[in-house]
Amino acid sequence: MRESIHKYFQVGTISWMSYPNRDVLEVIQKVASDDFFDAIEIPTKMDDETRAKAAKLLAESHLKVCCGAQPRLLGPKLNPNDVDEEGRKQAEATLIEAIDQAEELGAKGIAFLAGKWAPETKDLAYEQLLKTTRAVCDYAATKGMNVELEVFDFDMDKAALIGPAPYAAKFAADMRTTHNNFGLMVDLSHFPTTYETSKFVVQTLRPYITHFHIGNAVVKEGCEAYGDQHPRFGFPNSANDTAELVDFFTVLKEEGFFNAENPYVLSFEVKPWGDENDEVVVANTKRVINRAWALVED
Repeated sequence: MRESIHKYFQVGTISWMSYPNRDVLEVIQKVASDDFFDAIEIPTKMDDETRAKAAKLLAESHLKVCCGAQPRLLGPKLNPNDVDEEGRKQAEATLIEAIDQAEELGAKGIAFLAGKWAPETKDLAYEQLLKTTRAVCDYAATKGMNVELEVFDFDMDKAALIGPAPYAAKFAADMRTTHNNFGLMVDLSHFPTTYETSKFVVQTLRPYITHFHIGNAVVKEGCEAYGDQHPRFGFPNSANDTAELVDFFTVLKEEGFFNAENPYVLSFEVKPWGDENDEVVVANTKRVINRAWALVED
């Protein structure tokens, strides 16, 4: 593409993945000082003083602020589709708290993921997830905010209830019958873990997608970084690199997601593996994005 990627997307990073061992305020300042980035995705869980300082930095930055509530579910192993009602309510409560904290940080919504599931209770888990998501969307709507569910693998690593893509489409359709502030977040790094292609995922979920992630994954069993680990592009035995990103961008172009008037957030979710240098891994990702974008046909 001859035109800049920044015309059509707000390019961001998932801050806690790019810089996993740094202080949150240091990371926000680092991203906010880099004009490659138009957006930043930050966790909501921080103490009140840190959140106030973060909000001030973000207000100065002219960055699009997105808040991910995934860590506050994954850390304490809370499950928004828990078949135990008390467990489900705990997940709902932390997501509603995340809405308040995201608002303080200047975000217009939150993203989260479904919890683990078991074959014998899958239908009940689905209904439990609808109950949680509707409650969170109800609360978000009072603040003019949105809620996004990220589509994950269903049997490899996170083993989340939502996806694969057709199941995610069913869930999103059910949610949209009652809530227009709900959408789906899709992640290129998850496509190999759900055994799907960019074209299949994007075409299947097209009416419901509100947010994009890109990244890499290793899906060869027995190999280092196997599963949903988001290694850098070019990692040994990994599934995604420049060619796959070109294909992803091409599909987004064909399906009408290049929107200069109201650009979608497109963030990379890539983290250093082992003792890799976080700044080098971030630069690696920028190079791959720039090269892949340049190879997309006008």
